[in-house]
Amino acid sequence: MAVAIVTGASKGLGLALATGLAERGWSLVVDARGQSALTRAQDEIRDRLSIGAQLRVVPGDVTDGAHRRDLAAAATGLGRLDLVVNNASTLGASPLPAVADLSPEILRRALEVNTIAPVALIGETLPLLRQSPDPRILNVTSDASVAHYPSWGGYGSSKAALDHLSATLAEEESAIRVWAVDPGDMRTEMHQAAFPGQDISDRPGPDTVVPSLLALITGDVPSGRITLAELAVVAEVGR
Repeated sequence: MAVAIVTGASKGLGLALATGLAERGWSLVVDARGQSALTRAQDEIRDRLSIGAQLRVVPGDVTDGAHRRDLAAAATGLGRLDLVVNNASTLGASPLPAVADLSPEILRRALEVNTIAPVALIGETLPLLRQSPDPRILNVTSDASVAHYPSWGGYGSSKAALDHLSATLAEEESAIRVWAVDPGDMRTEMHQAAFPGQDISDRPGPDTVVPSLLALITGDVPSGRITLAELAVVAEVGR
């Protein structure tokens, strides 16, 4: 039975993807910082688990090295690791500041969560991933990593760095498929925090992109940066 680590799985895209994987028969290791939200997510994911699949819930912050080691240990306890989903992210601040107003502390936090932590978790889990018959890494990125929107410089630069590191890792680890996936705008708490006071009800829910992500994960798409439009093509081909 395949095993995945999904970070930031207490809400939004992380929870939606974790439940989708659970329904597909995957065993899961999930985390989040908020204990109460993670407890609710745990119940939801467990209700979707296929027979024989297991769930390990590891509360903590992905920027904490001890926590990352705990995630790797939980996967080791399940006997294998086939997929790492680096979904946990932070805007850094809300409302988003212009580059001229971007404090070192805010930028540092964005880089710690969005860039350094994913790379560190990959390093922690690579020995186990390399043993999988079909190892995969899915790093959640953003269109802000390649487009330049006012006030998105801090967040966008942290995701741009993740894009670059993902592409380089794919060259270095040719047996592992490494994707940097831009899932598009979604109706999530983080997206709302990026637009405080605005109505984002027109954005699709994170569950709408899960079928395309599952098609990507279970298909044969090679390493690369995948946009929302390309995800839709992947899903259509996989039908």
